[in-house]
Amino acid sequence: MGDTTKEDGSSQSKAVRKERRAYFLRKWTRVDVVRASFIVVVHLLCILAPFNYKWEALRFGLILAVVTNVNVAFSYHRNLTHRSFKLPRWLEYSFAYSALFALQGHPMDWVSTHRFHHQFTDTDRDPHSPIEGFWFCHVLWIFDTTYVWEKCGKRNNVMDLKQQWFYRFLGNTVALHILTFWALVYFWGGLPYLTCGVGFGGAISYHGTWLINSACHICGSQAWNTNDTSRNVWWLWLFTMGEGWHNNHHAFEASARHGLEWYQVDITWYLIWFLQALGLATDVKLPSEAQKRKMAKT
Repeated sequence: MGDTTKEDGSSQSKAVRKERRAYFLRKWTRVDVVRASFIVVVHLLCILAPFNYKWEALRFGLILAVVTNVNVAFSYHRNLTHRSFKLPRWLEYSFAYSALFALQGHPMDWVSTHRFHHQFTDTDRDPHSPIEGFWFCHVLWIFDTTYVWEKCGKRNNVMDLKQQWFYRFLGNTVALHILTFWALVYFWGGLPYLTCGVGFGGAISYHGTWLINSACHICGSQAWNTNDTSRNVWWLWLFTMGEGWHNNHHAFEASARHGLEWYQVDITWYLIWFLQALGLATDVKLPSEAQKRKMAKT
């Protein structure tokens, strides 16, 4: 299945710096500092969670992790990045807004990065290329926006989102929404809900998504001839709501379903299927048998 998200923008002519400078001694942009601050705070709250434990707070954190991970996979990834299905605008915006609280940035930023990942998979132009090591593709790339811009160019591949006021609004106010949510959580349940909910739940959400970029390009199985390092990592479905079937995804990028076999659990697909049954999700894309035969390993 062809990738409808690839573009031949001006980023193609960008030169990529081959020699990396010292990572932590480089100049950090304001965006780098803000991103790092949120991630550090979430992990510090997670470390404090055992000292402020309440069962109901932990339950809240687990529910928050599940809901936000589903929303990232459903909205940011399959709906907005790959346009695997269509939703009424009110429902599309609702899922996109709730995905903010997975703490992975606003839709335009997330979608742009992922489209570049598919455009330049496993090359030195890949925003989180596995050829630069586990920790870089797992998390360190997030704090090096200048390097990513040098590799890919800026967000010239999300004009479909930039043209909508809602996504521009989220891009300009993302930190305000997250901080307001954290304040509400604290006033509602105090420190236990902040540490077990925001901290523990947020850490699960972070590392689940990050493992798709790292583990799913390093270990696991390849069911399809994708000519890249993408892998299916079966146990990651639990933390990513079905995103762990990453080789399936690279083989059929526009497919709304990643768990293509009956035993490949894909919770995000079940949600799409349910909304399709209700008539809310339309133009749902799935790989044809001819496309599967073309990509099958011989």
